Amino acid sequence: MIRHSVIFRLRYEKGSPEESAFFAATGKLAAIPGVKAFEQLRQVSNKNKFDYGLSMVFDNQASYDIYNHHPIHTAFIQNHWIPGVTDFLEIDYVAI
Repeated sequence: MIRHSVIFRLRYEKGSPEESAFFAATGKLAAIPGVKAFEQLRQVSNKNKFDYGLSMVFDNQASYDIYNHHPIHTAFIQNHWIPGVTDFLEIDYVAI
């Protein structure tokens, strides 16, 4: 199992229509085959500089690779992630 997490900051104001549109677009990632336990998250601690998170689980590397190359994901990156995200940290975990 792979847990894919990304924490990030947006260039949009909190509560803005642009922020809402960004999260509507992220919700479409959950429809990609192999994506499980999809979550959109808001950071509530001030221990780091990030405001939001996305988390999802994949059964294996093959499922994760399908996600990474899926047209919904690649379009999301080009149309929403690149123009909207100012900083991020991506973490992919496997159990030890």
